[in-house]
Amino acid sequence: MCTAVSFKTKGFYFGRTLDYEFLYPCEVAFTPRNYLFDFRFVQKQESHNAMLGMAYVMNGYPLYFDAVNEHGLCMAGLNFVGNAVYREPQKGKENVASFEFIPYILGRCGSVAQARLCLNNMNITDTPFTIGLPPSQLHWMIADKNGCITVEAVAEGLKVYSNPVGVLTNNPPFPEQLFNLNKYACLSPKPMENRLSEKLETSQYSRGMGALGLPGDYTSQSRFVRGAFVKLNSHSEDSEEASVTQFFHILNSVSVPEGPCEIQSGEYDKTLYSSCMSADKGIYYYKPYESHGLFAVDMRREDMEGNVLKCYPYLKESKVTLQN
Repeated sequence: MCTAVSFKTKGFYFGRTLDYEFLYPCEVAFTPRNYLFDFRFVQKQESHNAMLGMAYVMNGYPLYFDAVNEHGLCMAGLNFVGNAVYREPQKGKENVASFEFIPYILGRCGSVAQARLCLNNMNITDTPFTIGLPPSQLHWMIADKNGCITVEAVAEGLKVYSNPVGVLTNNPPFPEQLFNLNKYACLSPKPMENRLSEKLETSQYSRGMGALGLPGDYTSQSRFVRGAFVKLNSHSEDSEEASVTQFFHILNSVSVPEGPCEIQSGEYDKTLYSSCMSADKGIYYYKPYESHGLFAVDMRREDMEGNVLKCYPYLKESKVTLQN
């Protein structure tokens, strides 16, 4: 289970929770402009946009979970088990393996509009990265300050949907998630109004009653509704610190603590990390499950023209400031 969110104040922010029962060895990976992407089917890229994000780095290759490029285009892959359908390479198509999809789009595109054009003739293939590492069943959210789309490879083909909510979770497919919001159109951040009957007197006995009926469980559909409600009604000052703080509060509303979501005896789904990408500044913030603090890597401090992948270890330590 995962939730991705885009958020706009004066700047643009994008991130996600990664929810699972275990975490692959991961690092914050910076890919400079001249790192060689030797794609399986399409022409290799010796020069491309720089990008930064969380990745499982294997054999020197960044298998990105989520990332932002130097132009502020952001992307995340989320579990889509049972619905994702990848295909064999097809003649006349731009064949991109699922594990190549994030670097392919972020390397070539500077905006959602450009990403849409790249997707017009694309076929996402079922090619494994290596023996023993089969393709993950995913769908993706791609966003910039001007727009957001959801991309799903399903039995009917590759689908690209405008995403007016700027939120994505897992199953069911995105059109069903969006339609499901109709059931919650009565929710409001404002005090509850008595619409039951003018013959009855009702009491506003608590703050927040306008949101009665907001689902609180951890299913994908409920997290989509809750994430949409909190994100669309969020208020924040425009500073970087205030925006990033508010973004993580939004993600907190859909995060999963260890315990309430049991996979099998002794195994629990939980939010392994939360991320926030400051798209305008090129900063990747993340918060691991074990810490209440933030860690960050700044793309602008790196050698953008380099050709070697640079990785920062995934930090977990939690610090407490003693005040007496």
